[in-house]
Amino acid sequence: MSAVISGEKPFATRAGVRALVNAAVAAPSVHNTQPWRFRRVDDATMELYADLDRLLTAIDPMGRGLATSCGAALCNLRLALRMTGHDARVTLLPDPARRPELLATVRATPGDPPGRDERLLHDMIPHRRTNRFPFDDRRLAKDVFVDLVHAAYAEGATLVLVKGRTARRVLDMVGAADDTLSAEESYRAELACWTAPDRRFDGVPAHAFGPRPRGGELPMRDFGLGGQAVPGQDQARRSADFESDPQIAALFTRRDGPRDWLRAGQVLQRVLLVATTHGVSASMFGQPLDLRPAQHRGDRTGPLGHVQMLIRVGYGPPVPRVPRRPVSEVLDEAEAPRV
Repeated sequence: MSAVISGEKPFATRAGVRALVNAAVAAPSVHNTQPWRFRRVDDATMELYADLDRLLTAIDPMGRGLATSCGAALCNLRLALRMTGHDARVTLLPDPARRPELLATVRATPGDPPGRDERLLHDMIPHRRTNRFPFDDRRLAKDVFVDLVHAAYAEGATLVLVKGRTARRVLDMVGAADDTLSAEESYRAELACWTAPDRRFDGVPAHAFGPRPRGGELPMRDFGLGGQAVPGQDQARRSADFESDPQIAALFTRRDGPRDWLRAGQVLQRVLLVATTHGVSASMFGQPLDLRPAQHRGDRTGPLGHVQMLIRVGYGPPVPRVPRRPVSEVLDEAEAPRV
């Protein structure tokens, strides 16, 4: 339930601000880094910033993953604003020369009451999970995948199902990229920093790792463990059989720059929320994208544009949520609204 009173500007009260930011921070992020900050400007305006202290300099040197993560949080914020009867007027990268860390300005304007579909997606925000566990071999029904395609289209992007030999080539590419990255000491060290439950509160906790695929038939991230036992995981779950024919979807944007990465994050989150309404699980393959050199600025493209994410979809077991930074840690309340 929204903490904003009907007819009141959404950022007018501390309770309203916190409720909206609390929805935003439930978004997925690269290795659960949660690289975002929010600043209330006035009763109707919020700014979204990159938390550059959480940029993965070895894994994500261009900041593509950071921007995608913040885009997902922006999608949640827009949905939460709709629950207050406001539309979100978003300006991406409003001042890139002077304030490159300012990713978006969100201005709330009076709108229609939220529709049924909007309410359903908003209700899914706390239930969406990244699921790295085995899925069963059930195929997504055509109408379910059509809903995912429409979700991407609504945000200005394209989602396609990768099938047959192409899917196998994509998985081989993911595995090769993972091998290349895992050979880099700086990559392994940074990954270990964000996947060590005894070192930090956030990051990817042990219970979210999932088992290692038996026989290596699916290139799930090993998180640099090399087959070691993980605290919190019993021996029986260290390896398991995954689905024999993984269902992979590719998310495309027309261009490939910071604005497109922010857009891709919004698309990704909407697709994941729609998947959640259907009981569909998902996990992401980002390893090939991590290989992009720093000088890459969209020089290679195909008829659908640029791949921004590879998404594994299917039906998996329930998984617990991962830790979230408290709102007080990501919200600048220097311009505090009234209580």
